[in-house]
Amino acid sequence: MLASLAPRSDFPLLAANPGMHYLDSAATSQKPAAVLNAIHEFYATANANPHRGAYALSARATDLYHDARATVARFVGVADSDCVVFTRGTTEAMNLVASSWGRANVQAGDEIVVTALEHHANFVPWQQLAIATGATLRIVELTPQQTIDLEQLRAVVTTRTKLVAITHVSNAVGAITPLAEVVHLVRARSAAVIVVDGAQAVPHLPVPFDALGIDFYAFSGHKLLAPMGIGCLIGRRALLESMPPYQFGGDMIEWVRDTECTWNVIPHKFEAGTPNAADAVGLAAAIRYLEALGMANVRAHEVALLERAEERVRALPGVTVYGPPPAQRSGVLSFSLADVHPHDLATILDQHGVCIRAGHHCAQPLMRRLGVSATARASFYVYNDERDVDALVGALEAAQRIFAAD
Repeated sequence: MLASLAPRSDFPLLAANPGMHYLDSAATSQKPAAVLNAIHEFYATANANPHRGAYALSARATDLYHDARATVARFVGVADSDCVVFTRGTTEAMNLVASSWGRANVQAGDEIVVTALEHHANFVPWQQLAIATGATLRIVELTPQQTIDLEQLRAVVTTRTKLVAITHVSNAVGAITPLAEVVHLVRARSAAVIVVDGAQAVPHLPVPFDALGIDFYAFSGHKLLAPMGIGCLIGRRALLESMPPYQFGGDMIEWVRDTECTWNVIPHKFEAGTPNAADAVGLAAAIRYLEALGMANVRAHEVALLERAEERVRALPGVTVYGPPPAQRSGVLSFSLADVHPHDLATILDQHGVCIRAGHHCAQPLMRRLGVSATARASFYVYNDERDVDALVGALEAAQRIFAAD
């Protein structure tokens, strides 16, 4: 029996619902008590506006906010914590780069490279940047296993390429991108800025930003046991310092004169307004929880669960599984069942206490290439065990019986 890596009792929602089999962590993860307690503790003992008061309570809030930034930097391998910009999540981080760096540097005649594997958050901002600037959007196609076709990437990237936007791990099929190969390929052919969507990678894999040789990396806290509404953009200092602000307001300015402004230093230049300090503290608590589990153990656990689940799901008649083999995927099992729409399937599974995602997963370009409008997606994380696999398979068998009776 494959036990969970993290006890269900650590997660209040799961502990309160013993019959629930939560298999939608790729959409959002459940939150351990340690994270919920850290947020409550902030509001109960340190609730003041960081950076804005000379009194002790504000200083405490400021220290906790800065400590959270340092914790993130350590977790994702960034030596310079000033290069960690807090955002609402991956989507805002990508839009920040597109609006700030992109509008200042991309022009007509340039080329922007994306892949057909991307989440809309790492596709639409670059599509719209190309439309606005007159640049050309180039889309790299996929292999039959829904991994990025590196040979086509090699052919597409040229000296005209200004930016390459690529996912580290696909949210829709779980495919893991070999970033080292991608970076080597891009650097050999262009001076392009490399932007990586790490929303599905940081919760599952070690991410050594400084060693990757990339320019920007974005992720969301709620995928890795932390609250919604907090995430990070990691960037190289030289690029961040050269970029204009993304938003204007309090704390991102140095001086405001009647006719002009000067900007604060990074990361504050990109964090206008009152910061989401409590959720940053929650993010730091989630990181400490994962560090205690060990990211190598997180990875090994999800691969073991995924292998067991895929073997059993593939044995069912009429099932198509998407993506590469489990060793090349995160904990995502994306599949379809013949003659059953994924939304109908998800509804039936819910009646059996099994929570999965059904839809296009904000990856419509990929769905078109798969020749489907949607897939069903089960995603595993640290609190899942073999009983969740059993429940998934049992519910799928029940769904097949229902539709066979029709």
